[in-house]
Amino acid sequence: MNIAALLKPQIQNYIFEKTNTDSSKLAFQKNPFPEIDFKIVLNQIECRTKSKDKLPTWFTTKNIIYPSKISVEQTSSETTAKYKSELVSGENLIDLSGGFGVDDYYFSKTINQVIHCEINADLSKIVAHNLEQLSVSNVTCIEGDSRETLLNLNKKFDWIYIDPSRRNDLKGKVFMLKDCLPNVPDEQEFYYNFSNNILIKTAPILDITSGISELKNVKTIHIVSVDNEVKELLWEIEKNYNDAVSIKTVNFNKEKVESFDFKLNSDAFSSYSLPKKYLYEPNSAIMKSGGFTEIGNHYSLAKLHQHSHLYTSDELIEFPGRIFKIEKEIQYSKSDLKSNLENTKTNITTRNFPETVENIRKKWKIKDGGNIYCFFTTDKNDNKIVLICTKINL
Repeated sequence: MNIAALLKPQIQNYIFEKTNTDSSKLAFQKNPFPEIDFKIVLNQIECRTKSKDKLPTWFTTKNIIYPSKISVEQTSSETTAKYKSELVSGENLIDLSGGFGVDDYYFSKTINQVIHCEINADLSKIVAHNLEQLSVSNVTCIEGDSRETLLNLNKKFDWIYIDPSRRNDLKGKVFMLKDCLPNVPDEQEFYYNFSNNILIKTAPILDITSGISELKNVKTIHIVSVDNEVKELLWEIEKNYNDAVSIKTVNFNKEKVESFDFKLNSDAFSSYSLPKKYLYEPNSAIMKSGGFTEIGNHYSLAKLHQHSHLYTSDELIEFPGRIFKIEKEIQYSKSDLKSNLENTKTNITTRNFPETVENIRKKWKIKDGGNIYCFFTTDKNDNKIVLICTKINL
């Protein structure tokens, strides 16, 4: 990529001016800059548009150069990168999968010296340029294979950070850690030659039990959600660690940050109840964690059913998730649904229920939206019920 050409003031002004413009429409226009491939300029416009909410620091900084769209899509958001930076400390850290460098920008705020290792030569140059625009001086960009870089540097680091690529040339998009690049389970002992602490970022889809079975010495698993959508799983690995695994969940909402922690495989057990006055639905990070017994016990809540993962109480409490007041409970029967929900406007959620939301809406002509929330679920006696609720914001 010709960074110098993209940095011409007239091109940068055009990119800023056309941000949020549909690039497919711009593509039909005559290239105003014949000295550069117009597709490269259009990519800058698309990527800058994508970065507005995800990467506001990059969006508001002048002369930032963007790589391919997929690099921007796969990079950490500033919210999750900042969270990661608070997990590490010390003198030095090496990032074996540097990418667009968002994580390293935040690591540089808590670590004295950071090495950004990236096999893609263009991307490495882009990150080095951008870090200069962002006034970051303690990140060194090294182009090349991460394994070779470790061997060439031959030094100990306080932390190794790695975000394995989930795209395999032979298998396409993959989900097991052993199929990612690099193969961290196979390389784990090799990495211990250079650090006792490893932080691994994986996709939300990775099964936690599967990850624990593939990796050794897992100390803590962080499940990070933004606006109730799981974005990342973070695995803290410590050489020789063999005690219980800690699970830390966090959900960054616009209004507040919700967190809940517990030890994996604790001896906790659930209590069950028919619906009481209030209903609680855990946030997505807790749902991903599988800590359904632990969350109920911690907040002294009863579950509606072993597999429903909804909780209830007579007293209103603060809770990391959505909270509702149960206005009415009805049976899942033709007469009850016809008299209470047919031709209404309501928000529908199903938990441990045989019908899909789409089928329920179609069958009973229920429109989406409004201030009423209906939970189609199963109670502790295995009865199919519908809870008609109003949402509570604490």
